[in-house]
Amino acid sequence: MAVASANAYRYKNILDNLTTAVVVLESDLAIRYLNPAAESLFETSMARSTGLAFGDVILNSDGAFKTLRKAAETGHSYTRRETELLLASGSRRTVDYSVSLLDQNPVTLLIEIQPRDRLLRISREEDLIAQQETTRTLVRGMAHEIKNPLGGIRGAAQLLDRELSSEGQREYTQIIIEEADRLRNLVDRMLGPNKALKLAPTNIHEILERVRTLLEAESKGRVQFKRDYDPSLPEFSGDKELLIQAFLNIARNAMEAAFESPSSQCGEAKTPAITLRTRALRQVTIGSKRHRLGCRIDIIDNGPGITPELRQNIFYPMISGRANGTGLGLSITQSIISQHHGLVECESEPGQTDFITFLPLEGTP
Repeated sequence: MAVASANAYRYKNILDNLTTAVVVLESDLAIRYLNPAAESLFETSMARSTGLAFGDVILNSDGAFKTLRKAAETGHSYTRRETELLLASGSRRTVDYSVSLLDQNPVTLLIEIQPRDRLLRISREEDLIAQQETTRTLVRGMAHEIKNPLGGIRGAAQLLDRELSSEGQREYTQIIIEEADRLRNLVDRMLGPNKALKLAPTNIHEILERVRTLLEAESKGRVQFKRDYDPSLPEFSGDKELLIQAFLNIARNAMEAAFESPSSQCGEAKTPAITLRTRALRQVTIGSKRHRLGCRIDIIDNGPGITPELRQNIFYPMISGRANGTGLGLSITQSIISQHHGLVECESEPGQTDFITFLPLEGTP
């Protein structure tokens, strides 16, 4: 008996220290056991979940429930890849999971779950960084090809302007000069900030409050701002003015989207709202580099959302979802955040768009 008890303790100790989430279900899909990794994944505890139906912890996952029932009925093992689970808390998790029959009498199922969100995010960020590098190379090459002939056109127009005596004719040369200057400025904006960072101790909440103040003045109080700040965030080394510009670009887009917010089901106009949220992140990977301490900044609007087709290309220059948009604001923002070794992502669905910025907080960019 002592040996059996020692073995049981040893096996439980092994399960408790696994990074793989382990769940044991009874035949009616009631939860019998969660290891700590599963508790963390499902945002619950074993004490609260034991005896609950699995459907009380995982919502709206018919595919997973069908797999579990089939495993209970047939005794066969099943594996599913990159399945999205909706938790009771409202959070979503992308996972790989395997279901196998642990015992036949009574029927007991074993589920092994590997979270995929972090790996998928790292892969997505690496793709995004590669796209940015490709875009920057393309824009630099295009800028060189455009600015050289523009300089010649402008110079020729200036020489011609000096030779003309008629004011009517000189009006045309002035148009050529002005349009050449406009195109040159457009190319410079596409290239983004080309000056070195002026690094100084920077408080992210001071930056966000400056952005909020500016937009409240622009909107004349028509937008409701919600602040959800993490007071534990320390100062970091950054360029305050450039970061204000970066977050102002995002927040101004959010404000314009919020004004397009559809009416509620009762036909009443929804109040345009923007949420500013910050959170500390420990041992966070941004792109391919791991940081001891980082920061996540969310700028969320309640507008109509961004279509998946546009969302894939939204950080490219000249891509805009508005008829009067230049498509440069988010490209410039991504460039500024990249200079600070951070990254900007976008998640969107009807009624909520979230621009997420990740910044490292330790060290100097």
